[in-house]
Amino acid sequence: MTDIIKLLPESLANQIAAGEVVQRPASVVKELLENAIDADATEIILNIKEAGKSQIQVIDNGKGMSETDARMSFERHATSKISKTEDLFNITTMGFRGEALASIAAVAQIELKTKTAADELAAFICIEGSQLKEQTLISSAKGTSMSVKNLFYNVPARRNFLKSNPVEFSHIQDEFIRIALANPGVAFSFYHNHEDVFILSSSKLANRIFALLGNQLKTNLAPCKEETELMKVQGYIGKPAAARKRRGDQYFFVNDRFIKNAYLNHAVSEAYQGLIPADSYPMYVLFLYIDPIHIDINVHPTKTEIKFDDEKTVYKIVNSAVRKAISNFNISEGMDFSESVNHNVFANFTPQQNSFGNEIQESLKSSSKFEPSTDQRFSSKANLENWESLYKDLKSETKNRPTEIEQNIELRFESAANVESREVNKLSSNGFEEAIIFQIHNSYIIRQVRSGILIIDQQAAHERVLYDKFSNTLEQNFGASQQFLFPISLQLSPSDFNLVIELEAELHALGFSFGIFGENAIVINGIPAEIKAGNEIELFEGFLQQYKHYKSDLKLSVNEGLARSIAKRSAIKKGQKLNIEEMTALVEQLLSSNQPSFAPDGKSTLISYDLKKLGDLFGA
Repeated sequence: MTDIIKLLPESLANQIAAGEVVQRPASVVKELLENAIDADATEIILNIKEAGKSQIQVIDNGKGMSETDARMSFERHATSKISKTEDLFNITTMGFRGEALASIAAVAQIELKTKTAADELAAFICIEGSQLKEQTLISSAKGTSMSVKNLFYNVPARRNFLKSNPVEFSHIQDEFIRIALANPGVAFSFYHNHEDVFILSSSKLANRIFALLGNQLKTNLAPCKEETELMKVQGYIGKPAAARKRRGDQYFFVNDRFIKNAYLNHAVSEAYQGLIPADSYPMYVLFLYIDPIHIDINVHPTKTEIKFDDEKTVYKIVNSAVRKAISNFNISEGMDFSESVNHNVFANFTPQQNSFGNEIQESLKSSSKFEPSTDQRFSSKANLENWESLYKDLKSETKNRPTEIEQNIELRFESAANVESREVNKLSSNGFEEAIIFQIHNSYIIRQVRSGILIIDQQAAHERVLYDKFSNTLEQNFGASQQFLFPISLQLSPSDFNLVIELEAELHALGFSFGIFGENAIVINGIPAEIKAGNEIELFEGFLQQYKHYKSDLKLSVNEGLARSIAKRSAIKKGQKLNIEEMTALVEQLLSSNQPSFAPDGKSTLISYDLKKLGDLFGA
């Protein structure tokens, strides 16, 4: 039999590895910034063009590499971090995967300049698609400059999967913020297409939080500190007043490495129970320091997910730390940030030490500045059997009503554009008041029909109604707007601000009216006419967070994501009392939908019981 197993060519193997390491420009930014941090840099410059698609350049003043190390760094499985198996469980630095630079070099054109303090000349290396094009010695300052150009130039299919520049830039910005938060003692400069994005001097953690997440947090932070034999917790939490309808400003770091962990998020949220609304999220930037022997960082290719060997204890410690922070500090008063809770570098941490209350990390000495070089479709649920027959008479009533009523009645609960009483009277004059309709627990609507009853979830039903309206509005590219007498200013995080700019045309089409109002801020002049006025800031922030969730988790199109998001965030909620006219209008509009049985996310909007089912329940 002919042998069929072959070794892959090195360049092809690197491209396959690149699929795991290099998913988008932000992946490259993360690797290069972490390498600069590991090189003990005190100043780092990030310079990108076209959202990283054409160029990503990271310049640092770290310790640099020798000529031999510079060349070896592009070989697969070459690393300075690991020499034996035990080292895998004692990682205290950022990057250590040997194939990272090799993978990047496989799908881009790279120029590397690097010099140690001991060398007279710097090593210069040029690589394209894993092929070494040039290697020589040049004159350069100490440190490293890595330039990655034309990402995926040799893999067109991968390049075509990249999103728009605003989307890719947003991902880069997220990675930058995480790394800058974890390293407040390092000065960062971030440029995009030669324009400043962030210029950050070496500072304390609190000041770094303000610079990255917004000065509005200055009066809304409380320090959080806890030390046990197992680990330390330190950082800042937001006051209850800083809670938002979005998860954006929630950061966990374990040994200075950003992680995502829903279990730990719950530990924090549970500590706020009863202090913030159930649909709001607290802000926090928390650092956990734990002996690496108790964690496994190799459970995810990007190292953003880790495992603890005693997750329940870690949960309890985090929860306790947040509870103490809430109770020990007067949350209602402003804070003095002259005393920082700057986090520690893990190398100096001993679980038994008791100096946790002191300032641990001093600002690094500043060195000389250097300049940069140039409907998922609806899930089939066991719902209704031939439910149409239960309220066909009700739909018939609706169909036979005057056109004027159909045009005038609107479901805008308690808004300025609500249904006028004369329109309700018109409705009643057509006999519709004879139907029995009422609300239970301010959450569900009971509607009698000739064959039985309908039980309607008011929130899910309103989401369906609004989703239909907003979807139609986006298709027509025009939506009515209710203008404010007094505009409302809103300070956004940098990533949310860029998202708003990216979606500007679609938001205007929905009926939002806004303009730029300074750095990372907008002024809202109006909202869609279908939305109840009031709590506009909460609505807008929650809407953005919901959209980001749909975009990342469900991969929805822009219009689908926007329609779902605004419907989800602006729909009436369970617990809201409705009057007869509002319930009637909601039922009417739900039944006129093409998909009355399901909300946009596939949840049921109504269930039905015919008289036979009701009789069976009583054994009749």
